[in-house]
Amino acid sequence: MEAVRPSAVTPSKSKWARTLSKVLQRHATAAGVVPDDDGVHKVKPKGTEEWNDSKTTKRLSQKFDRLHHEELEIKVALEALIAKIFATVSAVKAGYAQLQHAQSPYDAEGIQGADQLIVSDLKKLSELKQCFLKKQYDFSPEQAMALAEIQELKSLSTTFKIMGKKLESQTRLKESEIIFLKEKLDESNKQNRLLEKRLNQSGQLFVLDNLHLSTLNPTHFITVLRQTVKSIRGFIRLMIDEMKLADWDINAAASSIQSGVMYWKEDDKCFAFESFICREMFKAFHLPYFSLFGSSVPQGKKHPQVFFDRFMELKSMKVEEYLEIKPKSTFAKFCRNKYLQVVHPKMESSFFGNLNTRDMVSSYQLPDTTFFTLFAEMARRVWLLHCLAFAFQPEASIFQITKGCRFSEVYMESVADEAFLSADIGPESEPRVAFTVIPGFRVGKTVIKCQVYLSQSKSR
Repeated sequence: MEAVRPSAVTPSKSKWARTLSKVLQRHATAAGVVPDDDGVHKVKPKGTEEWNDSKTTKRLSQKFDRLHHEELEIKVALEALIAKIFATVSAVKAGYAQLQHAQSPYDAEGIQGADQLIVSDLKKLSELKQCFLKKQYDFSPEQAMALAEIQELKSLSTTFKIMGKKLESQTRLKESEIIFLKEKLDESNKQNRLLEKRLNQSGQLFVLDNLHLSTLNPTHFITVLRQTVKSIRGFIRLMIDEMKLADWDINAAASSIQSGVMYWKEDDKCFAFESFICREMFKAFHLPYFSLFGSSVPQGKKHPQVFFDRFMELKSMKVEEYLEIKPKSTFAKFCRNKYLQVVHPKMESSFFGNLNTRDMVSSYQLPDTTFFTLFAEMARRVWLLHCLAFAFQPEASIFQITKGCRFSEVYMESVADEAFLSADIGPESEPRVAFTVIPGFRVGKTVIKCQVYLSQSKSR
């Protein structure tokens, strides 16, 4: 039998030994066993390993705390820098406000001082910008932020003081303007009163001085009508003042004239008195001479030229002068009759304590009182309008609107705009005529609108 050669077995054993050695070495390392130089495996102490890990953790924690503290310091320093920037910007605004204030009125020293402050604050802003770019922060942030807040408050205080001075200056200027405008208003009112006084005293309608029958047109009639309405309202104001002095119940008086009317405003009750005066003064307006002669008016007195001449005659005279010269004239008779119709004896007695004015008017005398003078001027205006109406060919006609009629823009004009501004107006509650205030007229093809007071059909 042939013997096995050693060379054939040794390599495989050697390879296996090396593999086993590696495996044992790995297990020894995992178990904390470290081989020495002689190949002897020693076990590494566990306490030493744990102590090294704790020391490393402590070093890392200290490093993290130091980095966090540095970041916090930088953040606070940045906040302080921003506070300085805002404070400096406020200082620039305060300086600019001071510069504007010094320009009006012009103050050279104030302008120069404000300019220097602005330049200085702009330089500070530039320095703060460089500090930010170079990261040159102030690491005493609490003190820096407090100083910045103080500076900003001072700047705001300065700005508000300047704004206050500016507002005071504007207030003084406005007060001066108000005083000036009041003086102008007083002067204008004085001039208006003077012109009105002259107009009433002279009794003239200056715009109709060169009027001829052939050139008569509706515009002339409208001019006289406006003067008539103005005179009527002047007398009504005096009458209401006398009622108040005599302790009249204005509401009851208005209700006795126009009952069941709910007014848009308390002051609108004056329209009830205006409707009463117009109703009485314009009664029989459509008849020649207000039917003073009945139906027996001579044909010659109905001619347009006759009415036009009467118009021109009375237009150019004062009412007192005309009544003194012609106390028994047609106009004097008209004035007498209308006074006795309009002014009730109880009214006159409560106003003046007697009936002296009524007695004088009844005997064709001329009372020297403001009340009668204004009434006579009103009667004169109505008479002039009547004469002018019959001077047209065909003559102008008068009309009024019946209570409850729907509003028509063609024939009506509302004296109270509130009737169209009410929020609860609908198709079923549209404004309706409560009463006629000023009658309307037709002059040829021209319609002069009737002035009416409107109320709602359902609620009023």
